[in-house]
Amino acid sequence: MSTPQLLMIEDDARLAQMVGEYLTQSGFNFAHAADGASGLDLLQQRSPDLVILDLMLPDTDGLEVCRRIRSLPNGLAKVSVLMLTAKGDPMDRIIGLEIGADDYLPKPFEPRELLARIRAVLRRRGEHAQSDASAPQVMRFGSLDIDRNARSVTVAGEAADLTSYQFDLLVAMAERAGRVLTRDQIMEAVRGRELEAFDRSIDVHMGRIRAAIEADAKNPKRILTVRGVGYVFAKQQD
Repeated sequence: MSTPQLLMIEDDARLAQMVGEYLTQSGFNFAHAADGASGLDLLQQRSPDLVILDLMLPDTDGLEVCRRIRSLPNGLAKVSVLMLTAKGDPMDRIIGLEIGADDYLPKPFEPRELLARIRAVLRRRGEHAQSDASAPQVMRFGSLDIDRNARSVTVAGEAADLTSYQFDLLVAMAERAGRVLTRDQIMEAVRGRELEAFDRSIDVHMGRIRAAIEADAKNPKRILTVRGVGYVFAKQQD
């Protein structure tokens, strides 16, 4: 099994050194870039498995860097992104998730929590990449195709743009089509982190998934909201 490759884009050199030493001791290969431009260059050179991305960078903000990552060619856009955000600023977290971050961690943080988040994101990728061979490779719901092996989604033949985590959420819901799922059940289905109080991350991700697969995200037909409960993925779709 190859050693997971991590890239941290962070302008705080002392923090990056501390994190790098801890993650290296924990069995990862670690690279560091001090600004957005050099981080994007290093990402394209090394093709890491996960990017730890600080929101505040000297040349540009992390949100813009995340947008650029998601527009990269040759599969690089699918790299997992864990964003570091300011503690107590939920709007930054929501925006980060909306533009493609897979998870976020508020500063200051404990290295052990960062390690746990990294392992959770990489585990999700690995588990779904090695999905049960007896399961159908492609799930079809009307014009919507979900290809487990290729980790891709198309609507009427057009590719839908989803992050790795959003793909996992969609697969989890499609596997349970017709069942009403609470937010906790959806998070548990992909073995993600536990919900925090008033955490809107699932709602944000559902909004992004709807924008990618619905003809009209404001009037969804595939992922329906059940008020006071959660969501249901429709069995019958056009």
